[in-house]
Amino acid sequence: MPIRPPIDNAKLDRIVAEARRNAEQRELGYRERALKMYPWICGRCAREFTRANLQELTVHHRNHDHDFNPPDGSNWELLCVYCHDNEHSRHIDHVRGGVLAVEDAPAATGNPFADLKAMMERGGKK
Repeated sequence: MPIRPPIDNAKLDRIVAEARRNAEQRELGYRERALKMYPWICGRCAREFTRANLQELTVHHRNHDHDFNPPDGSNWELLCVYCHDNEHSRHIDHVRGGVLAVEDAPAATGNPFADLKAMMERGGKK
């Protein structure tokens, strides 16, 4: 059995931190541009936003590619957090064919009828 070198947790932490910083920088860039470009209204439910609740307005990438940020904003739409979650759920359903794949479904672990006979004998009394 080959001996693996120990995992350098400090190096992994630095890599993760750098990736997060880069993602935040990328997001700030297109988010700020989108908020200047478009009215602060959800593109689906038409909810209006102010500075007080602006953190609930997100930038959705229409083609789901967060690295495709054309300067004209054609890949963006502003969505409230609820509509944004719904859009991503719909996309996942579309990619999977509309149903949860059988192999991905969690295994049933309980039996709702395990004690049915005893409950019926007691007449539903505890």
